[in-house]
Amino acid sequence: MTPVETLILATYFFVLVILAIYGWHRYYLVYLYMKNKHLKPVPLGTLETLPRVTIQLPIYNEMYVADRLIDAVCLIDYPRELLEIQVLDDSTDETTKVAERAVRRNADEGIDIKYIHRTDRTGYKAGALEAGLKVATGEFVAIFDADFLPTTDFLQRTIQYFSDPKVALVQARWGHINQDYSLLTKIQSILLDAHFILEHGGRNRAGLFFNFNGTAGIWRRETIADAGGWQHDTLTEDLDLSYRAQLKGWKFVFLPDLIAPAEVPVEMNSFKSQQHRWAKGSIQTCRKLLPRILRSDLPFHVKAEAFFHLSANFNYPLMCVLSVLMAPSMVIRYNMGWYEMLLIDVPLFFAATASVANFYMVCQRELHEDWMSRLKYLPFLMSIGIGLAVNNTKAVFEAMLNKESEFARTPKYHIENNSDEWIGKKYRQSFVVQPVIELALGLYFTATVFYALANGIYGTLPFLVLFQVGFLYTGLLSIIQQFAGETPVLKPITEDEL
Repeated sequence: MTPVETLILATYFFVLVILAIYGWHRYYLVYLYMKNKHLKPVPLGTLETLPRVTIQLPIYNEMYVADRLIDAVCLIDYPRELLEIQVLDDSTDETTKVAERAVRRNADEGIDIKYIHRTDRTGYKAGALEAGLKVATGEFVAIFDADFLPTTDFLQRTIQYFSDPKVALVQARWGHINQDYSLLTKIQSILLDAHFILEHGGRNRAGLFFNFNGTAGIWRRETIADAGGWQHDTLTEDLDLSYRAQLKGWKFVFLPDLIAPAEVPVEMNSFKSQQHRWAKGSIQTCRKLLPRILRSDLPFHVKAEAFFHLSANFNYPLMCVLSVLMAPSMVIRYNMGWYEMLLIDVPLFFAATASVANFYMVCQRELHEDWMSRLKYLPFLMSIGIGLAVNNTKAVFEAMLNKESEFARTPKYHIENNSDEWIGKKYRQSFVVQPVIELALGLYFTATVFYALANGIYGTLPFLVLFQVGFLYTGLLSIIQQFAGETPVLKPITEDEL
């Protein structure tokens, strides 16, 4: 082999080994969950008197869902004299009128609800929560994002866990109002289910750190102050505060059976924007807190899990490198007698991909009696995960280079039924260069698939097709939906429509 070929193969297998290690970590999470799934959380005792609770609703340009959120929260079953609701509105459009009207309507019904509007978005969501906390009256603080529909029993089912004075947070599981809207929403629902059931469930019951998800949770107010308050030097203020609080010794509780329904993004560019924010924020938090975690006197297994959790998004740049090197490495192996190399290549690929399939399969089996019928989504799920590599690699590099960016919230369009439509509504997001890169990678893998077929290299075909479909799907759908939703509603909202 030439030095260049040696470098290509060495880099290729190094990347595969790292991805395989993170793949095996998914098996470990499944093991933790299965080992401890019988350890269901129960309150330590019963609070003698119910405490005062503040519910914070941070919103920003959410004209389609603000009214729905406010009305749903005002129906929560809790003594009215002990409940305060804050609508923390940073909006710059018609949302302000929608939210103000909903607040007035519910205040007239005797609800203690306040409308707080900031004209300066300093700190974005974290800044809004911090501003609301300064005037909040509750001992405990529940938070719901604009796309959520909390159940009426949310507080009744969470508040008693705070009978343990060490409990700082109770997190509910997200539900999915519109999971059957499209293939994209179905895949997102499966991704989120596994995150909550296996990651949160496995970590929490094994005594490891897990994170507040920014919504559908309730905090002990004392904890927020003790951990250093809401800070806005990362895009994932929830993850940041969660780790700071647990480093201080506070306990978190995850309730898998308490479901808070919410919308998942129906449009690819919105989904990418959400994933970009989460990926960038997690790497920012990793840089900020991982050294402190590793220097702490926490047990080794807690530190190790925190390392894998906070560093997981570094896999995306590795995935991009792997994508570029797959074709040349395959050609090199074929020309030198690729059968021997396949003994290493396929097992590593299998470790990196089969673990993902197992991870999501176990979750679906835990949640649904018809889980077998849902297995058909697993190849698409893996493909979409691969297709996000360009998007999330950009996020990782921005975090590593300290490039500041706005907190780009995920647009919500009030999509609940298959007949609901998002095309023509405001808040559409667009990407120019990124879908072209994804489409180019999809075509690159299409050519690689044909090369493999022409030369009888059938062992690598399943993996090549995963990459081909993933990049073509994310790239094409981004472009198609960008043009499909190009014309927003120009007619202003009338007073009657508010």
